Amino acid sequence: MAGPLAKRPALVHDASMRPEALNALFAEVETLDGVGPKLRKPLERLGLSRIKDVAYHLPERFVSRRAVSNVDEAGEGEQIVLELTLVEHRSSRNQRGPYRVLAQDSAGNIVALTYFGRASFTAKKQLPVGAKRWVAGKLERYGDMLQIVHPDHVLEEGGASLAHLTEPVYRLSEGLTQPMIGKLVDQSLDRLPELVEWIDDHHRSREKWPDWHEALRSAHRGEHPGARDRLAYDEMLANSLALMLVRADNRRREGTPLSGDGRLRDKLDLPFPLTGAQRRSIGEIEGDLAQTSPMLRLLQGDVGAGKTVVALEAMLIAVEAGAQAALLAPTEILARQHFETLRRLAAPTGVHVAILTGRDKGKARESTLIGLMDGGIDILVGTHAIFQDQVAYRNLALVVIDEQHRFGVSQRLMLAGKGKRAPHVLAMTATPIPRTLTLAQYGELDVSKLDELPPGRQAIDTRVVGVERMDEVVAGIARHFETGQQAYWVCPMVRDNEMDDTAAAEARIANLRERFGGDVVMVHGQMPADLKDAAMQRFADGGAKLLVATTVIEVGVDVPNATLMVIEQAERFGLAQLHQLRGRVGRGSEKSVCLLLRSGELSETARDRLALMRETQDGFRLAEEDLRLRGGGELLGTRQSGDTPFSVASLEQIQRLLPAAYDDARLLMERDGGLDGPRGEAARLLLYLFERDFGVRTLRGG
Repeated sequence: MAGPLAKRPALVHDASMRPEALNALFAEVETLDGVGPKLRKPLERLGLSRIKDVAYHLPERFVSRRAVSNVDEAGEGEQIVLELTLVEHRSSRNQRGPYRVLAQDSAGNIVALTYFGRASFTAKKQLPVGAKRWVAGKLERYGDMLQIVHPDHVLEEGGASLAHLTEPVYRLSEGLTQPMIGKLVDQSLDRLPELVEWIDDHHRSREKWPDWHEALRSAHRGEHPGARDRLAYDEMLANSLALMLVRADNRRREGTPLSGDGRLRDKLDLPFPLTGAQRRSIGEIEGDLAQTSPMLRLLQGDVGAGKTVVALEAMLIAVEAGAQAALLAPTEILARQHFETLRRLAAPTGVHVAILTGRDKGKARESTLIGLMDGGIDILVGTHAIFQDQVAYRNLALVVIDEQHRFGVSQRLMLAGKGKRAPHVLAMTATPIPRTLTLAQYGELDVSKLDELPPGRQAIDTRVVGVERMDEVVAGIARHFETGQQAYWVCPMVRDNEMDDTAAAEARIANLRERFGGDVVMVHGQMPADLKDAAMQRFADGGAKLLVATTVIEVGVDVPNATLMVIEQAERFGLAQLHQLRGRVGRGSEKSVCLLLRSGELSETARDRLALMRETQDGFRLAEEDLRLRGGGELLGTRQSGDTPFSVASLEQIQRLLPAAYDDARLLMERDGGLDGPRGEAARLLLYLFERDFGVRTLRGG
């Protein structure tokens, strides 16, 4: 299970300070032979814009082919090389359909060479009827026809030499072929500089890992068994070291110690008594706020565990101490929801809670800005707009960031400039994260866990239903609406070779609108933000009974009257995502139901996943199980690719190697003198190589 698990983190990269030794790796991909504007686009779709990206575009697997004289000698699913005579071109009536070139082997068997998309234009030009070609690829059956889809190689001569070679297979995008990527990789490897070693010598010899240069070459050739592990370890070491540098820098900064006297918190009239986990977390936060070095704490809460109340208690401590607090939400609709909740909960205290988003204009915005400057506003809720240059605070001392995973380390650092001194930071996420990944993503933060649900939260009745019972499900929704309640419908994540997400959702919504008319609203990823917000708001206000969504319904969206969740083709979602979606219901006093619609054919992993969803509602357990199931080799779809900060390391490698990388980073900081010690130069190279130089910047700017 490899590389394309995560996108490159969105971190600011300071090229002016980059060590000269790395410049060749950061040259644009156009500096490679054969790359022009036409090839640049498909390369960029794969995230390959520089030499370094190409060098780290590691093979997904390796294939070894067998030469056969005809397909009778081969088995279906086998990688083969054989000579074929091209006999006919067949285009599809449907523009998106396949383009087939029929070819004949030496025994007279017909094999279709099948192409999709732009590759069909190349096939028309390069495969003339009557010519002979050596073809290498995977032999498959489609109905009664044998075919090779997108052959890896088509050569006029010398094709037999392709047999018995172990060849890398790379991830492609439309307009690229395996040979094209292979040539670019070879060129990028030829440009690798010699770099000093950053891994501790004892550790490297114990693991029998090659040096960096050799590891990259071997990883593309499948030669050295430890090569991939070494490269993954490099990335994890860089990440761990950067987060530790941020943490060390934070401890050196001067914050404002905040001690509350309890006068505001005592006035709160909460709907439920605090759970033990809430009291424990508030105590940890209170202890941090009292220190001179700014707090950096992550509050991990399961769905519905009461994070907002904990955040309010923390913000009231700041206000009791004469300071201001701000809550940053990732979307406008979540900001408005938080504002309403906090204003309602804080009403008995008399604290002034305000909101500021990108949509606020004119006098309302001016009034808010004045209130922040003169201290009339105690707590501000908003989107990124609350950190624009023209927004000035009288005394901002605490920032709460909701849905932490949406904000990178560089944004966390940006907050430090907004207070007179560095503000305390409380990050919150409703996505329970396995311990190993917590280390990977939030290694610079202390962690508090809310692992108890408030009394009164009802368990959600979770059922797995076959897709063949769709009519019954729709009829059940109609009965549900008659009781005056609302429902969500989540469309499946759609694979790349099928119609896109929007088309799938539109087909589903057309069916549902036939039945329910104007009571249905839709939200999908391609909608402009204001239209998406308007649809969500209409649903939240009760103006629509059914919300159909293609993407994950915003984490935290709170509509107590929505008590039914239908997730179509639930087997395509990860456990953590299913748990998040299920958590959109069960927010009021009525009993809630979650229906997991599954298709007929299920892999063993998918079956285990759905069984676990029925069995437990403990998000922390589901997160660990999700990692175990995925770490076993089932690669998630690209829609869920943002769940690790790594592009080289797989989940399995993260689990196995991250603790050691974290320990090595700690040794480098504590025993080996950090970036100023003997390993410092090499560590600096490593941070810049993996674009974790925000760690270096914190040292420079601190």
